[in-house]
Amino acid sequence: MILKEISLKHFTNRVLMVRPAAFGYNIETAESNAFQNQVALSRDEILHQALIEFDRAVEILRDAGVEVFVAQDTSFPEKPDAVFPNNWISFHSNGELVLYPMEARNRRCERRLELVVELQQKLNFSQVFDLSYFEEKSMFLEGTGSVVFDHENRKAYAAISSRTNEEVLNELCAHLNYNPVLFHAEDELGQAIYHTNVIMCNGTNFVVICLEAIATESERVLILETIRNSGKEVLDISMSQLENFAGNMLVLKNGEGEPLLVLSSTAKESLNQNQLNFLSERVRLVVLPIETIETIGGGSARCMLAEIF
Repeated sequence: MILKEISLKHFTNRVLMVRPAAFGYNIETAESNAFQNQVALSRDEILHQALIEFDRAVEILRDAGVEVFVAQDTSFPEKPDAVFPNNWISFHSNGELVLYPMEARNRRCERRLELVVELQQKLNFSQVFDLSYFEEKSMFLEGTGSVVFDHENRKAYAAISSRTNEEVLNELCAHLNYNPVLFHAEDELGQAIYHTNVIMCNGTNFVVICLEAIATESERVLILETIRNSGKEVLDISMSQLENFAGNMLVLKNGEGEPLLVLSSTAKESLNQNQLNFLSERVRLVVLPIETIETIGGGSARCMLAEIF
């Protein structure tokens, strides 16, 4: 395998984040998301803690040189997962934004028309590719939760689950001219892992992935060959580290062109020294303390960030 030189052309220094108005435990998503947990706090206490974590995350990212666009969630209807905008929208370098079909009915209202129009105008995205009509067929693809893009190599990795449908993925890939890379992934109880971005993170010249989670040996071999043929090294994480969101990370760059890896403090603490050395040699770690959001929402740092290309 010949490793590619690091290129940051296909990474961005701009992200969208949504400041929640009603963050909390979402009973509609809990069946397919084993990472969600209920805690002995009131709704007001949960929201208060989540807002502290959100505002601190924005501050840390801006201090690292990332341009953060913050949209404010609306109080009605209540949207407990609004803090995870990457599931309903993605922004692409051709000036197009994509809207995605969501499994949970109470998450579909996150896809607010007035916010989409505002983002189009502010961020200069002229075209919209809307896949949300698949909801009528009970077929879903939850943005860059379901799809881990390798923009440089025009690949779209996706682990099939109730939230990630092959037909919708193929529709997206045909439109974007990307190659789909499908596989199946399960947790230790044999349940399909709800989102691909919990399993893997596409880096500059590396990929972080939990090979143990891939359901079959043949698919494991396929994924490894695909990654290595793209000129990238593999950093394998354990199932335990996956459960601590060590796969749910995102590579960005700052205004000076420095590569950054955004991850939660939970994820960082789960990594061993060799893994931390591997990453630190390639990117600067930007660590977000978001324990409340992770524990109750079942998503981590990557889920909070919608990249803007």
